[in-house]
Amino acid sequence: MGQVVDFVEVSTEGLESSPVAEALAGLRANEARYFNTKYKTTFVVEKASDATELLEWVTRILKEERDIVIASPALEVSENDVDGITWVHVFYESGLSINVLYTREDGGKRAVGFKLSQGMEVPEELSSFKFARQKSKLAGEIRGSYFVIKGEY
Repeated sequence: MGQVVDFVEVSTEGLESSPVAEALAGLRANEARYFNTKYKTTFVVEKASDATELLEWVTRILKEERDIVIASPALEVSENDVDGITWVHVFYESGLSINVLYTREDGGKRAVGFKLSQGMEVPEELSSFKFARQKSKLAGEIRGSYFVIKGEY
């Protein structure tokens, strides 16, 4: 059983080893609020070491689609299945959050999103991406980018 992410009382539990733990906790809470508002579902995270299959799936997509290998250790993983879409989020020690949106129906949307916590530098492995800025009450300034998944996973 994982940890339910509270977006009212933001906690750094599980993220303490991150140098930007508070900003990463805000980013995680921002995702929880989104899922609560849009899908009326609870956002639950588990330790990355307890979700190796999901983490390997995300790692495989990054490697095969764009030859990206994330240098930072993964701390937590979340999986949500809503409206025929599998969403997997991975929160990394560096402050990076990656989400994979994967519509199970052929021809649906499939993409990888990157979000950088306030206070972190763009990781070298993502230096080729342009990041847009977004303000968040929970996370401060979020920088984000994405790419469309072309393969089948």
